[in-house]
Amino acid sequence: MVRKPARMYRKVEGQVYTRREYMGGVPALRVTQFDTGDLRAHFALELSLGVEEAAQVRDVALEAARISAVRVLEKAAPNEYHLKIRRYPHQILREHKMATGAGADRISDGMRRAFGKPVGHAVRTEIGGELLTIYTTVAHLAAAKEALRKASHKLPCPTRVIITEHAS
Repeated sequence: MVRKPARMYRKVEGQVYTRREYMGGVPALRVTQFDTGDLRAHFALELSLGVEEAAQVRDVALEAARISAVRVLEKAAPNEYHLKIRRYPHQILREHKMATGAGADRISDGMRRAFGKPVGHAVRTEIGGELLTIYTTVAHLAAAKEALRKASHKLPCPTRVIITEHAS
């Protein structure tokens, strides 16, 4: 089946559906790494991507945002950053797959008992929640801002960059 557009899963509605032990056939999580870059160093700046609307962000969108941010940071500041995904996609998305085509009315029950099968994962974010954080040096501030700007284009909700300075 074709992956549905992100707008179908963007709204936060319904109950939280997270208990994997009660369901079968949950697809694998698409986020490959939650921490990248130099994990041991302490950096002076912390830049976070804050969410301005409550939304659900699919794991594929989170992975696409991570890849685009890392691509910018590897070119501009190799080994001078630590990128961290702050939220884990616990929410499991379900979809009621309708039969289409000739003769489908004899096979399908329509919306009767339409609970749906698991099709993916998502992060439920609230206003002000932080999805990505980049720790870096002052010299690479512009590159980190650009990385978060490009990452924000992959997400289905409006975001803003929050900069925090740490004493070294």
